[in-house]
Amino acid sequence: MALALEGLRVIDADTHLTEAHDLWTSRAPAKYRDRVPHVEDVDGRPMWIVDGAELGFAGGGGVIDRDGNKGRALEALYEWTQDRIHLGAFDPKARIEVMDDSGIYAQICFPNSVGLGGQGLSDVVKDPELRLACVQIYNDAIAQIQEESNNRLLPMPIMPAWNVAASVTEAERVAGLGLRGINLTSDTQDLGAPDLASLEWDPLWDVCADLHLPVHFHIGASLTTMTYFGTYPWDSQNDDTKLAIGGTLLFIGNARVVSNIILSGMLERHPTLQMVSVESGVGWIPFILEALDYEMSENAPKELDKLSMLPSEYFKRQLFATFWFEKNNVPALIASVGEDNVLFETDFPHPTCLYPKPLETVADKMSALTPAVQRKVLGENAAKLYRI
Repeated sequence: MALALEGLRVIDADTHLTEAHDLWTSRAPAKYRDRVPHVEDVDGRPMWIVDGAELGFAGGGGVIDRDGNKGRALEALYEWTQDRIHLGAFDPKARIEVMDDSGIYAQICFPNSVGLGGQGLSDVVKDPELRLACVQIYNDAIAQIQEESNNRLLPMPIMPAWNVAASVTEAERVAGLGLRGINLTSDTQDLGAPDLASLEWDPLWDVCADLHLPVHFHIGASLTTMTYFGTYPWDSQNDDTKLAIGGTLLFIGNARVVSNIILSGMLERHPTLQMVSVESGVGWIPFILEALDYEMSENAPKELDKLSMLPSEYFKRQLFATFWFEKNNVPALIASVGEDNVLFETDFPHPTCLYPKPLETVADKMSALTPAVQRKVLGENAAKLYRI
């Protein structure tokens, strides 16, 4: 069935851009050029090296090959290099062609090599001056991508999350570059900073609220969550099944992030702050919100009394989540989560991505929604959030 697309700019709220091999070296000051992330051959494999340490495999960062075919996830993610991956995985001009072919006007983009929330870079680089330089070079590079795409590619900048004051300064700086949000690790305590429930982070929430910078928490965007990723499956499962189990429970892992956000009081103190649970799906949200309301009333009633609303009500006011693969009872699901709180995504070019025809893929299930709700999910909610 046809979707209500006339005059609508479809916005894809979760994709990934693989970092170009010269992203840092082409922009670094001379004193850092040999120390910033660059690619070296290590035992026959291209590896990202930063300040003498390995950051990770310099792969293609996706499962779509040059001919547009979807590969086996384990092979593609751990063996394919940029000479095999689809050009749209790392070339912004080729990505725009993919978007045009897919009927998508704009995409929100997240990293690969530095960690989904930038946590890998922050963990590996020990020199704080170099670490900050690496973060800023990355953010400068994605600002250039956004500008050259005429604001069709909107990459989210990473933060120096090991330091509150540095994060505040960088959020202000990237806003000045025209970027439309920030991408933050969910476990700043892994990097030596206070955890995000601490009042010490309030200056960042103030800046993000004042400058209309939604804060993004991608699944797997912390050292803690990626440690769990490797332990979810039982050892006797085969490798492909282990990846499927890990991927599934990463979705649910964002329930932990959402629960902590709401009950920290940060949304109470910052009523215009907006946050996004990225690549997490939405099916778990109604249950978790109902459970939070119940658990707080049963186990922490005094703390609940300090909040002016129920936990579920904060979500409706200030949180968003992304939707792409779910198909059961979609109208009831969207209504329960909130038709103003759901964003559409494809996850291109990652293993679970909707490719090659994402809008055709979702047409049947989304046709059960009213045209007005279709338009909100496919583009209008994101257009408002990202000022498109």
